[in-house]
Amino acid sequence: MKVKEKKALDGFAALSQETRLRIVRLLVTAGPSGLPAGAIAEQVGASSSRMSFHLSHLEQAGLVRSRRDGRSIIYSVSFPALNGLVEFLTHNCCKGNANPHPFVH
Repeated sequence: MKVKEKKALDGFAALSQETRLRIVRLLVTAGPSGLPAGAIAEQVGASSSRMSFHLSHLEQAGLVRSRRDGRSIIYSVSFPALNGLVEFLTHNCCKGNANPHPFVH
């Protein structure tokens, strides 16, 4: 299996769970500044132990990054990783059609 394909499978597998998908969508909205784990848990309605599990899974897949800010851990989405998943899906799209937005009609 190619490295890009394995990385894409890991990313899609991480996103295939409802809470993790909600976390990523929330972090996309938060932007590069990210959110503390407690705020994420509160907004997606998950316990702190479950949140830790889900955030760890997303981080291992490369979709989320964490950084320490004082006593808090701040999580942010990895936009290059998300863009890489979209690029993986659309690579060789439309048999070379020059349309930069092939899914918009």
